Amino acid sequence: MKVSIILASYDSGHYHGGMGQGPDALIAGGLVEALTMAGHDVAVEDIGKVGGAQEREIATGFAVCNAVSGEVRIARDRGRFPIVLAGNCLTSAGAVAGEGADAIIWADQHGDLNTPDTSIYGFLDGMALATVLGLCWRPMAAAIPGFQPIDPSRCVLVNARDLDPDEKQLLEALPVIRTECPGAAAATEKLKVAGAKRVHLHLDLDVHDPEALQANRYVAPGGPNPEQLRDATCAMALAVPIVGITVSAYDPAFDAQADVPPLVGQLLNDLIATIEGR
Repeated sequence: MKVSIILASYDSGHYHGGMGQGPDALIAGGLVEALTMAGHDVAVEDIGKVGGAQEREIATGFAVCNAVSGEVRIARDRGRFPIVLAGNCLTSAGAVAGEGADAIIWADQHGDLNTPDTSIYGFLDGMALATVLGLCWRPMAAAIPGFQPIDPSRCVLVNARDLDPDEKQLLEALPVIRTECPGAAAATEKLKVAGAKRVHLHLDLDVHDPEALQANRYVAPGGPNPEQLRDATCAMALAVPIVGITVSAYDPAFDAQADVPPLVGQLLNDLIATIEGR
């Protein structure tokens, strides 16, 4: 398969800071080599530095989305499968826009369903899925080239277990499909019923059980180990048409033994093989 790896090396508006170091660390850890050895034609594109010099979180976050949307669209036009390596989860809004996705699978220990009205800390990335679903930041999301909000009935939320009270209340009202990894394939079948034809797969690496793999500073007990996540994502990719992937939230400062990069390589190789064989 022809693959475009798109680097969006930002965390909370800061270029190459915190989780914004993750994309480069994954590349340095052998991701391109792993995909190439599996027979894929790999190109690496970097959105570089975007936004203003003041690195304001909100303005820069959406500037990153705009740039990612353009790179994803170019990749698709060239017949390449887009994989976005991002520091922040909000970046998926740009990938969704560039792909013209009409459904999303969101694997994350967090719900990312806060809004400016409900967020306790005002953390933009805690509003990432809410943005994708059109629940907040509507004018700024609408300015992302190609962005259309995804209907909550076409969203599968996988292993979200660290939820704020308002997120729990919202999930009781929304038709979001919730699942754990063992039941993910069955849950994803519901996207077919909802008419999904172009599905984006978002993988926040902190979805893992931190006792098996810790990708960043956010730790909540439970979650899948790497093998369980691979099995679940491949089952989902077999069930519905995945048109792009985002891998986010890897902070190498919390991975002293550099365990994450080879596991991401194996995960993506297995996913691509499944998507190719579908």
